[in-house]
Amino acid sequence: MGGRIHWPRTLAAKGVAALQRKHLHWTLPSAGPATLHLIVLDNSGSMRKGGRLALAKAFASRLVEEATRAGTHVALLLFGGQGVQWVQNAAPARRSVLPRVSGLGGGGGTPLVEALRQAQAELQAFRRRHASASRTLWLLTDGRSLEQPQLPVDADHLVIVDFDDPRRPLGRCRQWAERWGAEWRRPLMP
Repeated sequence: MGGRIHWPRTLAAKGVAALQRKHLHWTLPSAGPATLHLIVLDNSGSMRKGGRLALAKAFASRLVEEATRAGTHVALLLFGGQGVQWVQNAAPARRSVLPRVSGLGGGGGTPLVEALRQAQAELQAFRRRHASASRTLWLLTDGRSLEQPQLPVDADHLVIVDFDDPRRPLGRCRQWAERWGAEWRRPLMP
């Protein structure tokens, strides 16, 4: 098969399993429609426990790296004790965002509903600029929020990466994924 490996989709298909040929997703080398990977990263206080925030930042960094190689667009949105903050609005992926990701701290509450509201607005704006664009929303969280988020309807594909405590899981991320028809993934946890 020609083209390049589409790493964000490949990593999503792979999950925690060892990489196999069946997990590989390919992109064709063409100047086709734009693609956006919108990463919504939970940096609340609960994510600081057990190294979950460090794992989530590493996961987000890998997504940015792969989007840079694939020539796609990336947006990165944080939500935690400092509220909802954009690290980068939708733009062509660049490795220059990686130091900002690695330097992120965490703490405080989990304004998930507001984060998804802002993500929805960014998805809509990207669609207006790139009518035939593909938009994937990556929600990286432990699900430890009392808020009841609604499905971000303007994402073509939604992946929830569940960083919940494996020893005492709440299961909210899986519930959201089932309710929204989203992909649900667990990263490797210590």
